[in-house]
Amino acid sequence: MGDRWTWPAYVGVLGGTLVFLAFFVPILLVQSRRYGRLSLPRLAVAAALSVYGVALVAYTLLPLPADPAAWCARYAVDGVQLHPLHFLADIRRETAGLGLEATLRSRAVLQVVFNVLLFVPWGVFVRRYLGHGLGVTVLSGLVASVLIEATQYTGAWGLVGCAYRVADIDDVLTNTLGTLIGAVIGPVVLRRVPTGSELAKDRYRPRPVTVWRRWLGMWIDLFLYLGLGAALDLTYRVALVLAGRPLPADGNLADFALAAVVPGVVVFVLPALWGSGASLGQRAVWLAPEWAQPNDGLLSADPPRAGARSAPLGRRLVRALATGGLFAALSALQAFPDAPASVQEVAGGLSWLVAAIAVVAVPFSRGRRGVSYAVSGAEIVDARTGLARTAAGQAAT
Repeated sequence: MGDRWTWPAYVGVLGGTLVFLAFFVPILLVQSRRYGRLSLPRLAVAAALSVYGVALVAYTLLPLPADPAAWCARYAVDGVQLHPLHFLADIRRETAGLGLEATLRSRAVLQVVFNVLLFVPWGVFVRRYLGHGLGVTVLSGLVASVLIEATQYTGAWGLVGCAYRVADIDDVLTNTLGTLIGAVIGPVVLRRVPTGSELAKDRYRPRPVTVWRRWLGMWIDLFLYLGLGAALDLTYRVALVLAGRPLPADGNLADFALAAVVPGVVVFVLPALWGSGASLGQRAVWLAPEWAQPNDGLLSADPPRAGARSAPLGRRLVRALATGGLFAALSALQAFPDAPASVQEVAGGLSWLVAAIAVVAVPFSRGRRGVSYAVSGAEIVDARTGLARTAAGQAAT
């Protein structure tokens, strides 16, 4: 019993941590764009939610039989229990003649208590973290429990071939009760965690350009560059498999174009062609370049005049290519199939040297503008500053 109840907790902690890390950058993106800043309490709750989600799957659906056919032939269960509150009869039968302490520690009682407690976090997260009302929260727990029981009844929707656990209506009832309890106590349990609506009210307020915001924007750019390359290359290979064509050897021109060239253009070059010219990562954290005058010298050291935001395409491209674009170009050269091994090695080393210089330069540059902004003669400002100026101008008129 101990292993049955404890190993999913270990799976939840390990698997949930991995899930949180995998979605860490997307979570930062959502927080930054939706709330205008990061919220460490909500970030911590997101980590807890990841652990809970994996643990819930482990407790209710795992493990799946390693040999489904042999398992079904030997252990297949009846499949479904549709008598509400049948657990009361189970408790009476299994605890007959036992004292109060032994009764409370019996398997039948603990099973019911556990089914209730398992969904209390669901109610807390949906009510307080996601911001839904009491009715929607309880309904979501009911639907989730029904889906879990249906998965058990159908043998993971045919994957196992038989019902590998009993689908029990009592589980739905106790899970829903746990959701209700969690929904009621959620505002108290997470009272120190701001709601999304509370944070969103302050979304458009300009904030200081900090080192951490600059680094986060760089990290998002790198994540998008590497992620887009991997996604495009994987999609290409899956398409070949579905079409019945052989997979090409590693290091071919298609891999080179999809994993290195296209992501570099999309992430580092195209954003310079519209709007403020900021990179995707900078836009995600509400940062933008600001130039003093379009005709100033390229290496102007004078701070820009307030309100001067536009710049010729050439300057925007210089800013985009000075670090991020250079990193992508060197990475592409490293991946070029016909490049000599020595050239690939040097290009790979230089690409990460460029990235390191870009990161290290931020804290020591004026206004945290870094290398690319200094080279292009731009300052870096909060993108919402323009909105504040516009609002102030309208108020003055």
